[in-house]
Amino acid sequence: MKISNKIIATLVLCFVFTFAVAQDDDDDTGGSVIQTLTPSKLIGKGQYDIKWFNNLYTQTESTFSDGTEPRQTFFTSTLEGYTGVGENRRVNVGLILEFRSNVIADRNALDVFSFDGERGTARSGFTSIAPSVKVVPFKNVNNFSVQSSFFIPLVDNETEEGVFLDQNGFIWQNRFFYDYTFPGDKFQLFSEINSELNFGDEADSFANNSLRLTPGIFFSYFPSSKFTVLALAQHSQLIDLGNEFSQDFTALGGGAKYQLTDELNIEALYTNFVRGNDTGLGETFNIGLRAVF
Repeated sequence: MKISNKIIATLVLCFVFTFAVAQDDDDDTGGSVIQTLTPSKLIGKGQYDIKWFNNLYTQTESTFSDGTEPRQTFFTSTLEGYTGVGENRRVNVGLILEFRSNVIADRNALDVFSFDGERGTARSGFTSIAPSVKVVPFKNVNNFSVQSSFFIPLVDNETEEGVFLDQNGFIWQNRFFYDYTFPGDKFQLFSEINSELNFGDEADSFANNSLRLTPGIFFSYFPSSKFTVLALAQHSQLIDLGNEFSQDFTALGGGAKYQLTDELNIEALYTNFVRGNDTGLGETFNIGLRAVF
């Protein structure tokens, strides 16, 4: 599946236009969005929450061999959009769209932005779409929420000419969010448990008929309400439910977020895969934009 530069430009322009028409009113929760509207908390009726997150993973090492290997790089761009339902900020509905670009055979990491589809070394395209819902299950605990999404694959073949693009299977994802802000509003603890049930024909994907569990913890310090630095730790465990494949890895990292305007914030993150089994040992570079209006 290929994508032209014109399509990419159109998507970027649409995204920028969305920001341009955003309302100028302050978020009614008070303070900045990065401090008060964590993923644990939901928006209200008539509001919109749009996030564009980009992840670049690159590796020259893995647990499958000793020493360095030819570089492989995998880029994922995710666009999420939600709106509030009802008057009590307990239900949000939305959609998630994923685009991927991967290069192998020791190509430069930034070649993922070439989108050239070179045979045997590169693939790119839209890979999945997911209807999604967020809920606050307990009325008196608004800092605990659950996001449930059902990913539908858009790829025909998981691997073509030795180049992996994305899983060719259905994924039922459930993410559990909780945050706690310490007295004084300078420190915040955010935690997440992500569960992904992968199912489909085992011949179509390495991950079908498996369960992935990924707990993570993020510790943030706010020098001001509009700026934060954070440290993070994540562990991922793929559990075999009949496909005879399992893997695990642990990643550590950090980053920062800044509130550019009342509606728009930017974040940058870095992680390093410090250990694992049956997995690559690479690093990720991430940048995202989020608009709430």
